[in-house]
Amino acid sequence: MRSIWNGAISFGLVSIPIKVVNATESHSISFRQIHTEDGGRIRYRKFCELEDREVGQAEIGKGYEDADGSIIPITDEDLAQLPIPTAKTIEIVAFVPGDRIDPLQMDAAYYLAASGAPAAKPYTLLREALKRSNKVAIAKFALRGRERLGMLRVVGDAIAMHGLLWPDEVRAPEGVAPDAGVTVRDKELDLADALMDTLGEVDLDDLHDEYREAVEEVIAAKAAGEALPAAPEPATGGKVLDLMAALESSVRAAKESRGEEPEEAEVRRLPQRKSARAAPKQTAGKKSTSAAKKTAAKKTTASAKKTTSKSAQGGKKTAAKSTTKKTAAKKTTSRKRTA
Repeated sequence: MRSIWNGAISFGLVSIPIKVVNATESHSISFRQIHTEDGGRIRYRKFCELEDREVGQAEIGKGYEDADGSIIPITDEDLAQLPIPTAKTIEIVAFVPGDRIDPLQMDAAYYLAASGAPAAKPYTLLREALKRSNKVAIAKFALRGRERLGMLRVVGDAIAMHGLLWPDEVRAPEGVAPDAGVTVRDKELDLADALMDTLGEVDLDDLHDEYREAVEEVIAAKAAGEALPAAPEPATGGKVLDLMAALESSVRAAKESRGEEPEEAEVRRLPQRKSARAAPKQTAGKKSTSAAKKTAAKKTTASAKKTTSKSAQGGKKTAAKSTTKKTAAKKTTSRKRTA
């Protein structure tokens, strides 16, 4: 591996000559900008403002723009002679437990390779000291034009260095968490624990970049003039009604994916506003039915009363007619006797 920085590790009075090499590499697919009409490459050319001509990389240097707009040239030699001990040295300033380092500070990673035979003994000494102490070394170093913070730790038989952001470069998480107070029930936590246990651990070596593989398939298909790979059908899962249902469904799905028999879980849905709104409608329906029954009963009673009244009135009329006939008969009999 090609070194990007040569210097030494300063370990008290011990100096360890080292070479810094990149510990990571990017496998992302890069694209070129093209003219969509004819496929021609879009290139950026570097021009000098004063001479109005294109310049090559060998003619390009560094410069600092002052407040008045003037440019102050800065050469690599100027930076190499900076009056700080970290210009060519990784200076260890402390040893701390690894859990003291906030992962938010983690930046690029490098391997520190021993430079030559004289570095073998002190390199191994530092490595074994870090192993036995279960600590990491905090160091300062200068790279690519600025002083940086670093953390040294053991990886296999090598010493690795992680660049660290300075504490003031990490933002506070203000306004990130939910504003409203949220209460989590014990049952929800129990289900979350069950889901974590079911998913278990994973070997990071088994994980890979599926997006990059899909892009490579598309590129290969277009290069060969073939049809593009079909996109997978989107998952059509049922609508989750509440958090408990989501957790229980997740646990069940995780067990099924591992070939385990999922246990039947009782899903209790939280009361929703829609149900509360629907309730009055159902009650109103019941009231309408009840009112209809009451109205029908009233009509029947009123009809019965009218029939009874008519019968009573008919009876009274018949009785009145009978009484009139009897009175007329009595009068006729009385007249006959008088005559």
